Amino acid sequence: MKILLLTQYFWPESFRINDVALGLRERGHEVCVATGMPNYPGGRLFKGYSFFGPFRDRFESVDVRRAPLLVRGDGGPIRLALNYISLAASLALLAPWMARGRFDAILVYQPSPITIGIPARVIKLLKRLPIVFWVQDLWPQTLSATGAVNSPMLIAAVDRLVRWIYRGCDRVLVQSRAFVDPIAAQGVPRERIVYVPNSAEDFYRRVAPASADPAAREFRAGFRVLFAGNIGAAQDFPTIIAAANMLREHREIQWIVIGEGRMHGWVDAEIRKLGLASTFQLLGPRPAEQMPTYFAHADVLLATLRRDPIFAYTIPSKIQSYMACGKAVIVALEGEGAKVVSEAGAGWV
Repeated sequence: MKILLLTQYFWPESFRINDVALGLRERGHEVCVATGMPNYPGGRLFKGYSFFGPFRDRFESVDVRRAPLLVRGDGGPIRLALNYISLAASLALLAPWMARGRFDAILVYQPSPITIGIPARVIKLLKRLPIVFWVQDLWPQTLSATGAVNSPMLIAAVDRLVRWIYRGCDRVLVQSRAFVDPIAAQGVPRERIVYVPNSAEDFYRRVAPASADPAAREFRAGFRVLFAGNIGAAQDFPTIIAAANMLREHREIQWIVIGEGRMHGWVDAEIRKLGLASTFQLLGPRPAEQMPTYFAHADVLLATLRRDPIFAYTIPSKIQSYMACGKAVIVALEGEGAKVVSEAGAGWV
């Protein structure tokens, strides 16, 4: 089967869809990726890329076709909206080039934003191909839950867009069983909705800590609580910092954050304001392939989400990565994510 894969994010950005593309290729399918210029999470184009190209790329055995976009910048609401809309428009306008050749199906990978579904619908119209749409985040609920959008009129407009996208899909895959009811409420027949949970990439596995590992030099001594991933509004960093502040007298507890995101500056400022620099480390992003060695030097791994009904539906993808590495997990979240950890006996909820 020849698959056209549409995604907002792709290598060299670190997302699970990279591993999925390679896995499909290893199973004998031909995969062509249609995406934008890489700029996540730093908001700047990766070295070697510009607004003017390259528009053809290759990720191991996978062909990649890229469209220009406006970068995320500082991750503010306006910059993110321009980033999302610009890529959707570019892919839709370039649809004849992106989809040239023979394809059997369109696979859409949809974390935020939902707008990646717009060019998928355009290509379906041009090529009469079935769409398989893999939902990682529920829209428009995620917009209001993170505080990114508060306008009822705008939320209603996005809701109409979501309904149009979903109804044009032949299959809707969901990463959480709790997504089924909200998506069915958008008019998608339940028989078209299929539960396909996320998995961890192959490089996530239990490894023994070694003195030569970067973490051995970077981490301070003590009981290490490690959070890895996006530093955003959804991840509820006020709760993490409040916990660190409550335990500030227990200096043996070291809080470590590896990642990047639009809340990074706020987190850094709060750490300084509260005088937590001696027990709280913000290390910035690290290559995903190195994360198992960082996990090996931690005592527990941390996953958090804001308390909001929409996030009770979500299973943060970091949970699968944590569990694959065989480390105990502390989760400050509700619903499906908490259920996965609890049922597996993988940590504390």
